[in-house]
Amino acid sequence: MSTLTPARLLSQAENLCQQRNVRLTPQRLEVLRLMAIQPGAISAYDLLDLLRESEPQAKPPTIYRALDFLLEQGFIHRVESTNSYLVCHHFEEPMHTSAMLICNRCGAVNEKHAEGIEQILQSVAKQSGFTLRHSVIEAHGLCEQCGEVEACSDHGDCHHDHSEPQGKKRGR
Repeated sequence: MSTLTPARLLSQAENLCQQRNVRLTPQRLEVLRLMAIQPGAISAYDLLDLLRESEPQAKPPTIYRALDFLLEQGFIHRVESTNSYLVCHHFEEPMHTSAMLICNRCGAVNEKHAEGIEQILQSVAKQSGFTLRHSVIEAHGLCEQCGEVEACSDHGDCHHDHSEPQGKKRGR
């Protein structure tokens, strides 16, 4: 994943929208900004709560329209299994295959480029006469930190927090 700052991501999105002759409204830009400052995936309703801090009148259709636009432009991904959304860090490659690595313990979602898998999917699609435009692969397991906690057998004398993670709601 790239290390683009939220400001750089927003600037890149604005430039791409100008090139594509599509309108990145202030509201769409704000939703993308809110997503860009999140440490991971976020649900539409959690995003709505954040948007209401600056736009108290915002309703669910407001968020869903913005999310639909951002998905269509390839600026975000929908994580189907967790019903959440994640900023894409590969704007410059709108037709890429992403592998979403989803931690079952803490809910973290990490997008990785699935280069080897991409060729396999293209081949399978071509054999079926299917034109592949975009694909997302979701894989569930444990992130490095949660794997370490799960493998720890010394619950009383270690530095791990063995309680259930509290940040799972926002997919940190």
